[in-house]
Amino acid sequence: MSLSNLPANWHAPRLSGAHASLEPLAIEHLDGIDQALDGDALARLWYTNVPKAVDAGAWLRGALDKQAQGVEVPFVVRDADGVVAGSTRFYDLDPSIPRLSIGYTWYAPRVQRTGLNTEVKLLLLTHAFETLGCASVYLETSWFNHTSRAAIARLGAKQDGVLRNHRRHADGSLRDTVVFSILDSEWIGVKSNLQYRLERGGRSDG
Repeated sequence: MSLSNLPANWHAPRLSGAHASLEPLAIEHLDGIDQALDGDALARLWYTNVPKAVDAGAWLRGALDKQAQGVEVPFVVRDADGVVAGSTRFYDLDPSIPRLSIGYTWYAPRVQRTGLNTEVKLLLLTHAFETLGCASVYLETSWFNHTSRAAIARLGAKQDGVLRNHRRHADGSLRDTVVFSILDSEWIGVKSNLQYRLERGGRSDG
């Protein structure tokens, strides 16, 4: 599948809220991505796939290549002041179901444990269920990423299971992937939960 073969509404949209906004990832975001990576502060977590600052260019080109192939929809995330604060993407796209996964998410240390991640997930899930009409949305993380697993569960996603030796971590070690999902029938409750969290101050562990 190439980008031209994706339905038009599956191309990256611009989404915005009070704490965060998302826009299609582009080459001109490189400087902002480099600054958000904060050196190698995020890459030190071996069970994540966040690039080192020196690899930011290769990471960006790889994401844009996936975008051109129509297999992933990467976003840059900006904070309330419009400063690049991280990235996330849709992947494992299947418009025929329709379904997709949300992942490859990372944020600058300065915005972690704020309302930004909660609102980003609300924006992405709202688009997936209410614009794309998805029947299901999946979220995956490493078995060892306990913070991410807890944060995904707090969204209201249900754990489906663990795929053993499913992928590889950035250091090459095999990864057991914990798979969560949200169904369209569950979206109303999940949406209410996310809105409630934002109204209480938006604090999140992501």
